[in-house]
Amino acid sequence: MNRKPHLNELGEFLKARRAELSPEEVGLRGGQRRRVRGLRREEVAFLAAISTEYYARIEQGRLQASGPLLNEVAQVLRLNEDQRTYMFELAAKETVRTPRAGERQQVDTQLRRMLDDLTATPAFVIGRRTDILAWNQLAAALWTDFGRYPEQERVFVRLLFAEPWMRELYADWEEVTRLAIAQLRMQSARYPGDQRLTDLVEELSARDAQFRQWWTEHDVATRGKGTKKLRHPVVGELTLDWDTLTCATDPEQHIIVWTAAPGSPSHDGLRLLASWAADQKRTASGSFR
Repeated sequence: MNRKPHLNELGEFLKARRAELSPEEVGLRGGQRRRVRGLRREEVAFLAAISTEYYARIEQGRLQASGPLLNEVAQVLRLNEDQRTYMFELAAKETVRTPRAGERQQVDTQLRRMLDDLTATPAFVIGRRTDILAWNQLAAALWTDFGRYPEQERVFVRLLFAEPWMRELYADWEEVTRLAIAQLRMQSARYPGDQRLTDLVEELSARDAQFRQWWTEHDVATRGKGTKKLRHPVVGELTLDWDTLTCATDPEQHIIVWTAAPGSPSHDGLRLLASWAADQKRTASGSFR
């Protein structure tokens, strides 16, 4: 029997989530010592009111489960909203979304103008593969002038692993990197036919053992908002809030906007950085790192 790749991915995802739960967390007694961590298949099947054999076939990628059944499994495994979305993306893949050969995500003129007008706010546009598609002057000052990288290397998750300055910039580098990988995995479910995305994952898996480990954990996330601590070589420590806006003309383009609380040291730091960036642009080549 030929198994469908998306069902294999679904099975691996369910196994990873099952391994994260203890019997006590779902109202079962732990009992005797276990050889492996997490719930057993038969325990998930029992709680979802299906046979162990039936559930095993789902995890093995041999069965297309129904929506109501997957809802039961999601409840048993305590899936959050992003994890549920990912699960149903995989389960529904009868047709594969494949970008056209050579397709590039283009940032339109109005969006670029908006970025340039945000003189006091770092912002950049990120694509489906975490490509950095566009950025403003303050983003270049906070991170780097991404234009110095070839287009195929201008990928956020790749830079997190490849560039030492990215590790130095983020005080919580591991958290940032895990989130980027989780977002990339969500996109891999939405676009399983995207060869460039597949190539990126294969490249990073071959190059970096840490990426390989975190990728196999099957964590998933959508773009949202949060707070990050950064250590900038010019203005020092910054605590910045980030939020995600979706581009109206291409929902797979997201504008990531970074702000600081008014009156805070970080707000003053951004103002200082903007002034420094303007001086750099006037007196040098415009390369900030």
